[in-house]
Amino acid sequence: MPIRLDHLIVPSRDRKAAAALLASILDVPWSEDTAAGPFSPVYVNDELTLDLGQIMGEFSPQHYCFQVSEAEFDLILGRLVDKGIPYRSTPMGPVDMQVRQQHGGRTVYWSEPDGHAWEILTSSYARAAR
Repeated sequence: MPIRLDHLIVPSRDRKAAAALLASILDVPWSEDTAAGPFSPVYVNDELTLDLGQIMGEFSPQHYCFQVSEAEFDLILGRLVDKGIPYRSTPMGPVDMQVRQQHGGRTVYWSEPDGHAWEILTSSYARAAR
């Protein structure tokens, strides 16, 4: 069996609100609670769960990237616009409400209340196409 990523714990100050927001942007299911601990899981796909965990102290914002199809990109970008969520063309740059064209695809970034940088892209720059 190849190694695959099963789940990640994403720190949050309000796990339920963060999970609900992310799930609504990605249009995937989520749950307020899980039997595995104090998490609100977001079921990204059949192989990956993001467990939003309640953190009381400080934590460093992280970066999370999802590769999506062109059609999914348009839908997710539309949901960002509909929700009034500012987005940008660079990971940490200013909000410019622009989509970046790179590596034969499109990329957009947004942040959420906990400061994490989220990214969707249609062509991965992290690994060569198969």
